[in-house]
Amino acid sequence: MNEFKITTEFITISQLLKVLDYVTSGGEVKFFLMDNEILLNDQLIFERKKKIKPGDIVTINGTRILMTWFKT
Repeated sequence: MNEFKITTEFITISQLLKVLDYVTSGGEVKFFLMDNEILLNDQLIFERKKKIKPGDIVTINGTRILMTWFKT
């Protein structure tokens, strides 16, 4: 399982997809969510603004990512 560290309370699925280079712009997110399987804690999601918090597990087309805090 991969790990992704965030420094804020949450990150949206749109922001995560951009940071991970699945999409290059916010406009592409809607289509990416329609054409790919995105799970948040094993529940299918379609919302671009869905909040992802530390401890959550995001699965993008079978690739699991554990969200963790980045402590400065």
